[in-house]
Amino acid sequence: MTASRIEAVFGVASSSALNEQQRERLLARYGPRVTAVAQDARSQARNRELALERLRERIARGLAVPKTRRPTKASRAARERRLEAKRHLSQRKRERRRPSDSE
Repeated sequence: MTASRIEAVFGVASSSALNEQQRERLLARYGPRVTAVAQDARSQARNRELALERLRERIARGLAVPKTRRPTKASRAARERRLEAKRHLSQRKRERRRPSDSE
């Protein structure tokens, strides 16, 4: 551990900047504290900037609401293309078979 190491901490439960839904989302994802650490640079000031930037990114990721997936249905043309491809493949395999005695 270096002397220029910075740990940025954000208290989720005590924050007045978040509304109730945001607070619940962050608590569920990260718990009562969100932390970010930086010890990349030799300068403590630069590490502070890096840690705060990482903390901002982590909070933004935690607050992001995932898009809800809407189930989709294949179009009639897509279904027909798929079935036609299956018929074509089936026909090709049928033609590869050894001829039967009745033919």
